[in-house]
Amino acid sequence: MTGRVAYRTSARLNAMVCQEVDDAIREYMPPCEDWTEVSINSKLVDVVAKVSGSIFVGPELSKNTEYLDASRNYTIDLMMAVSAVKKSRPWLKPIMAPRMPEIIKLREREAKAIQMLQPIIEERIKRKATDPNWQDPDDMVQWMINRVDGKATVEKIAIWQLGLIFAAIHTTTMTVTNILYTLVSTPEYIKPLRDEIRQAMADNGGTITFPALQQMQRLDSYMKEAIRFYPTGISKSCPSRHHSQTNTTPLLASFGRRVLKGITLSNGQYIPAGVLIEVPAAAIYADEHYYPNSDTFDGNRSFNLRATGKAADIARNQFVTTNEMNLNFGYGRHACPGRFFATNEIKMVLARLILEYDIKMPDGQTERYPQIEMGRMTLPNPGKTLLFKKVVA
Repeated sequence: MTGRVAYRTSARLNAMVCQEVDDAIREYMPPCEDWTEVSINSKLVDVVAKVSGSIFVGPELSKNTEYLDASRNYTIDLMMAVSAVKKSRPWLKPIMAPRMPEIIKLREREAKAIQMLQPIIEERIKRKATDPNWQDPDDMVQWMINRVDGKATVEKIAIWQLGLIFAAIHTTTMTVTNILYTLVSTPEYIKPLRDEIRQAMADNGGTITFPALQQMQRLDSYMKEAIRFYPTGISKSCPSRHHSQTNTTPLLASFGRRVLKGITLSNGQYIPAGVLIEVPAAAIYADEHYYPNSDTFDGNRSFNLRATGKAADIARNQFVTTNEMNLNFGYGRHACPGRFFATNEIKMVLARLILEYDIKMPDGQTERYPQIEMGRMTLPNPGKTLLFKKVVA
């Protein structure tokens, strides 16, 4: 794909996503004419499921309540199943796992998804083969159909779709919730961010276009700093100076690599095949060499680094960037391939919420909600609420 074609495709998809974000927020957010308490994580799951669905499966199925229910709950069902299997004795797993209620529920969820997707996929394959006027829908299902070219079953394509749901829905929701919880505890950033969003939209026809997203550098910087300060992918934790509000520090990144062939490092250390290695992400985020005054939250940190105008500084200091300093989306050849879509979706949701609503914590609270620790993760408490009030134009 040439650069020009790729840009047009990206711009078209961003326009679709922007419209879906606006529609979904109007659908799921309450009126908020006065200060209204909102369980924001729950609302965001609905918003992200619908927005992502429009790209994954197209508008027909993304408006289907059963599909949206599957999108909301598949990740939860999968994690519950994994947890249940881990608790059983290793030698009993092949016998007991298929009989576990959690596994049965997961298989039922997968079967339901296949049942919903099968007629759509079969109809598209048939029409593509027989209808000379057929135009491919612009969504992930069609991209998969075209990619496999008849070499994968309908069931396989449906399972791949569930894999996308697992990768996209709750991770995106968690990230937006994390950033909002941080934003309401640093309210001094709200007006500058809102002013930037308004200016970017004014410069781009009043809408959140692809160039407008690129223009929202302060928002991008704030997103990056919030995830640096409160990363979600970890292995375990210990007392910390860096995360004083949670009193814990993530020690390891959420991604790892299994050594397939023994390697000797430059310091002479030998790592044998079969070993699982992980990266100490929080140690990097707290490293004064990479992040001066790392104990201090600075929402303009990346914005200021990009202000040099140098291409390298601009490229290295974006939310979407993966490098040795920013491991949120992984690193190297296995970095998250959907990070560009996810970043734009996150930025659109945040931009719309910041533009349309005043936001604060309930009951006069000012201290950020502490994170919840679950095994190898820290995550924003999904049961907490925020207060929203429509901005008067």
